[in-house]
Amino acid sequence: MEDVLKIVTDTSLTYQQQLLALAHVAENMDHTIPLSDEYVQAMKDNIICTLGEGNLPYRPRYIIPDYSILMEKGSKFLELNPPKDLWEACNSLLIMYRHVPSITSFPVYLGDLDKLLEPFVQQVSREEAKKCLGLFLLNIDRTLTDSFVHADIGPKDTLTGRLLLELTEEMQLAIPNLSLKYDPELTSPEFAELCAKCMMKTAKPSFANHRMFESEWGKDYAIASCYNGLTLGGGGFTLHRLRLYEMSLKANSVDQFLNETLPYYEKLMADAMNDRIKFIVEQSAFFKSNFLATEGFVKVENFTGMFGMVGLAECCNHLLGIEDPAKGFGNNKEADELGVRIVKQMQDFVNNYTADYCDACDHHFRLHAQVGLDSDGREDSPGCRIPIGVEPPMFEHIEHSTLFHKYFPTGIGDIFNFEETWEKTPGALVDIIKGALANGMRYFSGYLANNDVVRVTGYLVKKSELAKLDAHQQSLNQVSVNGKGARDNSDALSRRLERVNESAR
Repeated sequence: MEDVLKIVTDTSLTYQQQLLALAHVAENMDHTIPLSDEYVQAMKDNIICTLGEGNLPYRPRYIIPDYSILMEKGSKFLELNPPKDLWEACNSLLIMYRHVPSITSFPVYLGDLDKLLEPFVQQVSREEAKKCLGLFLLNIDRTLTDSFVHADIGPKDTLTGRLLLELTEEMQLAIPNLSLKYDPELTSPEFAELCAKCMMKTAKPSFANHRMFESEWGKDYAIASCYNGLTLGGGGFTLHRLRLYEMSLKANSVDQFLNETLPYYEKLMADAMNDRIKFIVEQSAFFKSNFLATEGFVKVENFTGMFGMVGLAECCNHLLGIEDPAKGFGNNKEADELGVRIVKQMQDFVNNYTADYCDACDHHFRLHAQVGLDSDGREDSPGCRIPIGVEPPMFEHIEHSTLFHKYFPTGIGDIFNFEETWEKTPGALVDIIKGALANGMRYFSGYLANNDVVRVTGYLVKKSELAKLDAHQQSLNQVSVNGKGARDNSDALSRRLERVNESAR
């Protein structure tokens, strides 16, 4: 009851945020799914983390509906007919979004908006289309108040895509998050430059390596939440993470860590994830009665489990006895090589572990480089990222990223903080991104240092909203709380500033 009282008396939370927090308290009161003593101890030691999923899951963590079914057939449960024009299409999507759950209770995927809406945009004038799409985006920002809400565009240039970019710049909204599925053979140079220009001004869209994702997931894939690659019409059952730095404290040597410590905790987490997935599929009501499943918007065989990790940099530095982060991971060949060994070992584990119901990945989990929590400190850099404050120049940073990105089909990314001169050279930035992705980078994000909208670890917040929380006022975007914690606990907004003259080669 102490937790409940704290929530209902917190003046910085909106009613909706209080409601969700109270629901999480209730989820954690149940213990139907058995947990081994070893697993419970690993959680107490902060080595295994369930990322706020609660003890009793009643829906998959990330749900990726195939919204094209709504456009083609409507929805019997929602009593929606197939839309006939742009206004009806946007209205139908907004209605459906309110009924798509996730770990945040908001949809983490809004669809490939350009593909969904382009046929309807082509039916009206540019002015009418822009007005309709502007109201559509405004509604999303004000009602789906969570920056893990995510939409995709590309790889092809469309009028809808251009209008969404134009509105994104004009409206300066933190929601939704946005990715461009980028392929230099499919994405026109002009459209790529528009995306780069928009990214500089609004921290979105990020550039996703379309060829890499498509080779792993097939043509029907989505980027959701922060940067999570998943199957369209499916999603992620669950996401747990290993905190590698805390785990490294249990090992006396690199060999012990790789041969004993890491395998022990991997097995503990994988078994718990498997039990969780079995409960979601076999006992919870979601796949039996939720309209998303009964009407075919999602199918159980299109889901997988996301095997997450965090803190690789600090883990490697500790195991090698490196005390100065500036001389460690990201700036030290031995530490980088150890990082690759650790990630390869994790890949081998998930590839050999049989996971129930994960048909989308041949009954295996897939690796995920988790972006971190607001409560994480400087001992847990997101995923495989270099600790903030010791990043090398951008080209060296990109080369480092390419060592790791190929191992994480369900998501990994790096973020670059640019000074304002870059806004004038979007073509040069696209050339850099094109080269980075061609050499194995999966996901490239950036923003201008002087923006109000900035990217924290994978999600977006407004600096002006963080100022409200600093003054103990409410912020409509519930992720602002995460952003404030990441700023205060791990300096997430203090990334190396990329200057044009320093990055030129």
